Order: sequence, then C-alpha cells, then structure tokens
Amino acid sequence: MIGRIAGRLVAKHPPQIMVDVHGVGYELDVPMSTLYQLPSTGSEVTLLTHLIVREDAHQLYGFASEGERTLFRKLLKISGVGARTALAVLSGMSVVDVKNAVAQQDSGRFTRVPGIGKKTAERLLLELKDKLDIAIVAVPAETAAASSDVVNALLALGYNDKEAQFAVKNLESSVSVTEGIRQALKLLSRA
Repeated sequence: MIGRIAGRLVAKHPPQIMVDVHGVGYELDVPMSTLYQLPSTGSEVTLLTHLIVREDAHQLYGFASEGERTLFRKLLKISGVGARTALAVLSGMSVVDVKNAVAQQDSGRFTRVPGIGKKTAERLLLELKDKLDIAIVAVPAETAAASSDVVNALLALGYNDKEAQFAVKNLESSVSVTEGIRQALKLLSRA
C-alpha cells in the first residue's frame, strides 16, 4: 500500500494531478478541497494516499489531510458508493460539513453534491452515523426543520453553503423561519 507520496507537482488537470518522485510520475485523483490547497506546479508537495487495485487498473487517490483520507475510506465501505462518489462528496463538502450533516441527519446537504440523489444521501446518513466520531446532539424536530428551511432560503437567494451554515449557527434555537431568514440576512450583510 502506498500511504504517502512526496515529490514535485508536475501537472494539475482537475481532478487529476501528477507528482514526479525521483523521475517517476504518479497520477493521483484528488478532491477539489485538496486541489485548492496545492502549491503551484513545479513546487514540492506531500500528500497522503489511498491505492485501489483492480484487475484493469491501479488508482491512486491523494489527500491534503488525514481527515479527508479517513472519510474517503469510510465512504468506500458504504454499499453503492465508489471512489468517484466519495471524491465528489469530499469535493462538495468539507469533513466538518459531512459530520454536521450526519449529526443533523440533513440529507439535503448531500443531495447538493453532483451525482448524489435522495436515496444515496439517505444511505450515507444511515451508514455514516455509526462510522463517524460525532456526538449526535438531540435537536428538537421543529428547530432542525426551521434551521434547514433558513439554509435553503439563503441558498435560493444566492449565498453559498458555508455562508448559510455560518448564519444559521449564529441564530437563536427558538427563532421562527421568517425571523431566522431576516436575522441571517442582516448578519450576512455585515460580513
């Protein structure tokens, strides 16, 4: 198993990169979160890796952090989730976002990832609940629904997921959907 690779970054062709290690060019598929953290081509780079060996191919995947690699491996263990889907999840959501979505049982956050439908999102929530080290916080159903509605409203207004989640975290737990949207918009206009 190849666990880490260090060398000179030769090329970036999302989602694939090439790293030259003493004259050997290794092609790695990386999530977009890792790609954004990479230095410019020609620079030295170190990535954690995961190797998948199949009859027809050996595929190497690279990650900037241990958290990303661990989550990738846990996603691969879920029935119906392959390497491409796992990379899509990591490209569309951070490790913290995945843990929050699982803790809140919010399938809507997974369905915003290209290639993930409602059934796959629900399967991810079910399977990851026991595999991730998260503290499931008991949130009243109406509070969870209200915060989810506020997030969806902010997304519809053109804010990105991180901005919407930031705004919802700063709201009181007992706020109505309408008041939550109003407060979130006021908060985001200041930022």
